Amino acid sequence: MATNSATEPPGERLDDPVLANIGMALFLLRRAWTTPDLMKRIRAQTSDGTSERPLQISNLMVVNAVAALTTQAETDQSDGPVHEITVGAVAERLEIDPSTASRLVGHAIDAGLVSRRCSPVDGRRANLALTDAGRRVKRVSDRFRRAHLDALMTGWSVDERAEFARLLTRFADAAALSPRNGDDIDEIFKEADAAD
Repeated sequence: MATNSATEPPGERLDDPVLANIGMALFLLRRAWTTPDLMKRIRAQTSDGTSERPLQISNLMVVNAVAALTTQAETDQSDGPVHEITVGAVAERLEIDPSTASRLVGHAIDAGLVSRRCSPVDGRRANLALTDAGRRVKRVSDRFRRAHLDALMTGWSVDERAEFARLLTRFADAAALSPRNGDDIDEIFKEADAAD
């Protein structure tokens, strides 16, 4: 039975078992995508033995951010000045603070996945790019992710896959437009303490 969430009291909407199921599914998905096995398999297929640092999830985050920013810069290139891939741009793309981005980019550089060179526009900034190893890690991780999704969706029709992609994209877009902040969590704990 469909309900109008605008007229329901907030507490009743939060007790909706569908929301609980979605929350648990997202929790399980996060665990599945951050499994150490994923990193081992990608590392085995991309390692050239030159890096002493093991591949980390944070390396993939930086590689994906630099790749996306590079694609965006190449697309925007015709519109005017050169767009640089900076630590600040990576921080913005990953929605993390610049000091954390600087550390993660440093780890990706140490792992041989990203290169840093002086900016031709502003010598105080670094311009980032993927190395050959970084491009290889991106290709292998993308291929692994698609193969894993394909295996998980065995038996799904083309229409079911398309509908799932549409709804998941819509959900992800809504999540990106409405990020959580720490105050919400504080409120939940206050309510829990008041109920005791």
